[in-house]
Parts: sequence; structure tokens; C-alpha cells
Amino acid sequence: MPLDPALGAQVRQLALDATRPAAGSPAAPRVEVEVGQFDPRLRLAPCDKVETYLPPGARAWGKTRVGLRCLQGSSRWNVYLPITVKVFGPALVARSALPAGAQLSTGDLATAEVDLAEEASSAVADTTLVNGRTLAQPLQAGQSLRLAHLKVRVWFAAGDTVKLQARGDGFSVAGEGQALNPGIEGQPVRVRVEGGKVLTGQAVAAREVELNL
Repeated sequence: MPLDPALGAQVRQLALDATRPAAGSPAAPRVEVEVGQFDPRLRLAPCDKVETYLPPGARAWGKTRVGLRCLQGSSRWNVYLPITVKVFGPALVARSALPAGAQLSTGDLATAEVDLAEEASSAVADTTLVNGRTLAQPLQAGQSLRLAHLKVRVWFAAGDTVKLQARGDGFSVAGEGQALNPGIEGQPVRVRVEGGKVLTGQAVAAREVELNL
């Protein structure tokens, strides 16, 4: 069944409101909302009042869906409508095609406006975060660089002596210990300290662990 234009506008406004930043936040990015269509086999009873909503767990980002439910009509119904939310902002793109295994330098990348919501993995915007990193998969010219495109860093091996650090409100703790498993970026690491106690933290740099306190 075709989508009523007024209902389409209501769906679009819901998505735009959901991506609007809170008061005091940086300027809102440019957002475009593409509203899909109902399944052509769908037949819905006439409704005097339709409410649009984001289903639990859904967000107005990339390919998603909006719920529509009839509040006043001969028959109550609840359906979902596919939408695509494009959120444009500055991020790094490849200046030319790059093969998997390439080691990135600042000259390989340029800043351009991209659809930040096009992929699940976050777009990378800061060249200092990727200089010297290795590509896990190839990039096409003009393609947005995502965190998933970068090989995970291994900061140290099991058995290495590592520096420990922990910070909080008004305190800072430092020490050393022996890593019990490799320090893989984004994964927990266990460290044995003096006295045999084992602590858990995150590998944050070469032979450095930030403790979870």
C-alpha cells in the first residue's frame, strides 16, 4: 500500500528530532531521511490517528525502522516502516585506492564530508589516530575510513612487564606487573602484580595497562 504523504512527513520529522543534539552541544550535522514504503501486500484499516515512534533498541541512524500504530480507528494495528537516516559530517577518506596490509600515513588520507551512518563501524576523523596503522581490508578511492578497516593493535605479549596506571577523582595509581595474556587493543588483559594478586585492565599503549577500578 502507498504511504500517505502526510504520514511520510511525520516519520521524517520523528527521525530528524531523534538526531537533533541536546541544547549546548556542537552544531547539528546535516541529516537526510529517506522514507521507505510498506510491503505492497499490506492492507491496513483506515485510521483517524496514527502515532509514530522508534521501536525499543532502534535509533535514527543508518538503515533502521520506525513504528506506526493506529490509536483511533475501526481496527487497531501496529506496523514498521523502513527508513534510511544519513548523517553527514567531516571524516577521513582515501585519496586513492589502498590495498589491505598498507601502512597508512597522513598523505594517504583527506578530509571530506561523508555519511557517518552509512556503516556500523565509526568513521575516523583524526589523522593522529591512524598514522602508521595497518589496513585490515582494502579501501577504494574516496571511501570513508572506518575503525573496522584498521588492524587491531597488539601492544605487548603475554609475559611482558607492563606499566599499570589508574586514575580517578583526586587520585592516581601507578605500578608494574606481568601480563598474563597479550595486550590486544579493545580487549581486557590480566596482569599479575607483586604478591601474586591478579588485576584486570585495558591495554592502552605499548606495555601500558589502564586498570579497571
